[in-house]
Amino acid sequence: MSDIPIENILFLDIETVPQYSNYHDVPEPFKALWDKKAKRLIQKEGDTPEGLYPRAGIYSEFGKIICISIGYFHDEGFRMKSFANDDESILLTEFSNLLNNKKFTNKWNVCAHNGKEFDFPYITRRMLILGIPIPPLLNINGKKPWETPFLDTMEMWKFGDYKNYTSLELLAAIFNIPTPKDDIDGSQVASVYWIEKDLQRIVTYCNKDVITIFRIYLHLTGKPDIKDLKVFYI
Repeated sequence: MSDIPIENILFLDIETVPQYSNYHDVPEPFKALWDKKAKRLIQKEGDTPEGLYPRAGIYSEFGKIICISIGYFHDEGFRMKSFANDDESILLTEFSNLLNNKKFTNKWNVCAHNGKEFDFPYITRRMLILGIPIPPLLNINGKKPWETPFLDTMEMWKFGDYKNYTSLELLAAIFNIPTPKDDIDGSQVASVYWIEKDLQRIVTYCNKDVITIFRIYLHLTGKPDIKDLKVFYI
């Protein structure tokens, strides 16, 4: 992995929320389907489908993407762009248009933290649900595992160990990188979005995650960290 040119890696993070602001607004039959799903999520006495609904954003069938932030290294600086919208179809269409640009050829890779289990499948599933063609860079149907352009910093850290989830925040601490969770964390995104209605705050949080993923990737591949990273928003 370390032989992949750093300029040919697109670093990415997404933020997701439940599709509805509260359990009571969920229409049938999705409320009944969520009830079935929630029964498998119950861990303690008192857990209910309604009480567990804030977790619906984790699942692409019941959640939606509200922000995708991307970044790539170019000319000694980090170029970043965010796609954020209450209308998920607009957000995903704009993101798809970017990836369909001839710039992103088969020489590019996409990197996220836990991306293979969360970000990449979530994006492609939501595109399918909304009828948005999947860009070639994300469409791995028919490809062999070693042919897929996906990089995953959590997988890289595991070195074949599948027992534990390692958070981005923990890896940042290990490598002495400022935490991206200095304002909110993932568990607060839904309330910031649905209650505070502060999408820009979530965008800022998502951007920090992308920068952190980039810096962690440098450590994991034996490249020098860039502490004074110049960031340009495009």
